[in-house]
Amino acid sequence: MNAATAPGHTVLVVEDEEAISDVVATALRYQGYAVTQREDGWEGLAEATSNEFDLIVLDVMLPGIDGFEICRRLRQEDRFVPVLFLTARDAPDDRIRGFVTGGDDYLTKPFSLDELILRVAAILRRTGNSAPSEHFTVGDLVLDPEGMEVQRNGTPIDLSPTEFRLLHYLVVNAGTVVSKAQILLNVWDYAYDGSENVVELYIGYLRRKIDDGHEPLIHTKRGAGYVLRPSEQ
Repeated sequence: MNAATAPGHTVLVVEDEEAISDVVATALRYQGYAVTQREDGWEGLAEATSNEFDLIVLDVMLPGIDGFEICRRLRQEDRFVPVLFLTARDAPDDRIRGFVTGGDDYLTKPFSLDELILRVAAILRRTGNSAPSEHFTVGDLVLDPEGMEVQRNGTPIDLSPTEFRLLHYLVVNAGTVVSKAQILLNVWDYAYDGSENVVELYIGYLRRKIDDGHEPLIHTKRGAGYVLRPSEQ
């Protein structure tokens, strides 16, 4: 997983709207999940039957075959991976069909990312797939998401809640350049009203706390964004 090691559960996202798929996948990766994306019903079914996942986030209206049919076929093959349906169809009959075909939960569009994350975590707890908390490691930086603790070369670093969320996002995406817009969406949960200077401000705060006296981990990619990685990479 690039430069970071993470505890992540494996999640398959089957969603044909690219923008929704990317937002959902990014939000889940930020929480430490390892995410695979597919945009077609047949591709999603093939992925789900050829690999083991801890959970599937499954759109109902898909090209090829729909999400209900994918779930029905998985259950028919005695594959009981938890399924969270995503759909714009909110009629009672649709919800009933979702549960009858073997779904574990049903989230209608539009939905909040916070609610999605909470439902995913709840499903994993109910199905016994909840994993113990583990640490992320990038070089000599260690981050503990549950304890909200950070160490660099064994020395504890005190961060504000916003600084911690920003560092957590960079660590989860270690080795990948993330833009200011992506940071705003995933750390502040919205497009910041005004300018992106808030990102530069908090990156500066982090650099003073994380990189001061050490080889830098936070790097600027001019015109693209920021990346967290050891200097030698």
